[in-house]
Amino acid sequence: MNWAIGDIQGCFDSFITLLEKINFDFDKDRLWLVGDIVNRGKKSLEVLEFVYKHKEKINFVLGNHDIGLLATFYNLRPSNDTIEPILTHKRANEYINWLRTQPFLHIDYALGYVMAHAGIAPQFELGSAIYYNSLLQGRLSSFEAKEWLAKIFSKETRKYHPMGPLIEEERYALNSFIRMRYCYKDGTLDFKQKGSPKNAPKELFAWFNCPNRKKIDLTILFGHWSTLGLLQRDDVICIDTGCVWGRELSAFCLESKEIVQVECKAK
Repeated sequence: MNWAIGDIQGCFDSFITLLEKINFDFDKDRLWLVGDIVNRGKKSLEVLEFVYKHKEKINFVLGNHDIGLLATFYNLRPSNDTIEPILTHKRANEYINWLRTQPFLHIDYALGYVMAHAGIAPQFELGSAIYYNSLLQGRLSSFEAKEWLAKIFSKETRKYHPMGPLIEEERYALNSFIRMRYCYKDGTLDFKQKGSPKNAPKELFAWFNCPNRKKIDLTILFGHWSTLGLLQRDDVICIDTGCVWGRELSAFCLESKEIVQVECKAK
């Protein structure tokens, strides 16, 4: 069976409890992780060690907190007490170099799912998403990763300009894969609103409800949006249920569509 698990964010004990609850077997099953495995939770190192140990049996996409860890490693952002144990670990370089090679998009055509941490931009058809995933993954895994991240973080790009400077396209694509929640009708992203769609201004749309969103004939599996919580539709499924905030950690079976949850303690 294929099981997808929402944002773990260092909540190692809840993660293991959930794996036990679904009777996960690494010899028979496969794990999908929607990103944000580290930061905020007290056992971020333990989660990263576990994921790295079982990496051959895991489909993983990078989230904003995972990218934040890389930026901190390169001294582009300040550290904190939940990721410092990773940075000072004797295998830090090994873990970081593995993270740098990970994708922002994972597709299984046979099962009918595509996974991205925050989702896929309304302007992107699947082919565009695949193109930008390959481009970003290449940048991040290159010897110029630090310089590229510095350029990415030097400015915020909210609007898609396919004929503009390439770095602007890259910023927009990265933001859509790891930070996106709301957008305007034209697809311009908004990063200020983080709450439930029930309380959003009328001019903003949840990205998956954008009127001009390109059709993708796969179910988009994502996390990132704890205030949205569990959302299960034919076209999109959100499984970030706020574990690090003391709510639940959720697992979704791609074959049976079953949802299994465990209660979590606040960070």
